[in-house]
Amino acid sequence: MSVKIKRIKKTTIDDETMVSLKKMGNIYEICWCEHKNNKAPITKVDKNHYVINATGEIKESKHINNRYESKAQLSQSFKRLRELINTNVTNISNCKWITLTYREHITDTEVAYRDFDKFIKRFRYRYGNVEYINVCEPQGNGRWHFHCLMIFPTNAPFIPNSEIEEVWGNGFTKTQKLNNHIDNLGAYLSAHISDVSAKEANELNINYDQSDIKEVNYINGKKINNPKYFIKGARLSLYPPNFKLYRTSRGIKQPKKEYLTYKEAKEKIGLAEPTYSKSIQLTDINGQFNSKIIYEHYNTKRKKYSKKTDKVNKDIKYTTNNKIRSIFLSVKLLVFMRFKPLFNHLTSIYMSIKEKLKITRRKRE
Repeated sequence: MSVKIKRIKKTTIDDETMVSLKKMGNIYEICWCEHKNNKAPITKVDKNHYVINATGEIKESKHINNRYESKAQLSQSFKRLRELINTNVTNISNCKWITLTYREHITDTEVAYRDFDKFIKRFRYRYGNVEYINVCEPQGNGRWHFHCLMIFPTNAPFIPNSEIEEVWGNGFTKTQKLNNHIDNLGAYLSAHISDVSAKEANELNINYDQSDIKEVNYINGKKINNPKYFIKGARLSLYPPNFKLYRTSRGIKQPKKEYLTYKEAKEKIGLAEPTYSKSIQLTDINGQFNSKIIYEHYNTKRKKYSKKTDKVNKDIKYTTNNKIRSIFLSVKLLVFMRFKPLFNHLTSIYMSIKEKLKITRRKRE
């Protein structure tokens, strides 16, 4: 079954409408679906064929050569990766972002993951129990390397790069500092992993659409003079089909999902406003299914509130400043009144000495 997906104008959700609320650390996602299709549209016959259940027509399966050709699967994989990162990282200072690179030309994923299992055992033995989200990534020459998000129970300790290289034992390592100002680590790291510079994409002869080009004007929060261009998700063209992008430790938590009314969901989120919203229309080309879906994302760390909330915050700040100013003036007056006699006495002594000095000068003249 083929489904057309069309972006439509923003649609509002009624307060009493049932929605799903997914909590991922400081990120919340509200999802409303007009209709649910619980029927399987197709049934797989064999490796190369499937049958459309509605019509009984048998179709030939299309096989993909790499992950980039299946953009729907690609989108879902990175969505799950973002959700896992945001669910498990609420304090960036507890994390280390480590890249493990091979000295030799290793292209066998079984060898690569066996080496990583040995590395994580040695790492835990030396630095204690840590949870991890590990992404295996191919380079243009086919050599594999790893990006590891290490999540410590408390503040991540300082570990010299030379020590991590010793624990890895297969080549080079790099530890990247994560900026505490990043309020959506999942989006930041997934883009870091999947995107490829336009120059590298052209060198590797990666095919891409114009809509996949992304312009970057800021790097690590700093504006750059000349914008850089990246191809969104182009790294996935280097992966073999059906390859699992990431692996996690057992202690990694899954996002929490519940069903409640839109009003109740908004009350749980609090004062934050949507940082991203999308309304789409799903239409079956055979006319058997038609539905709308609305997504709303909220980031409770991001300081983006309504005008009403801003006014309340300004009023609170103004009132607080006035109280502080009033207390300061009261203390100043109290100190002045307490020491006023001493101040007057010192002033009279000063004036007396000044007058005597004037008389002395006159006599000398």
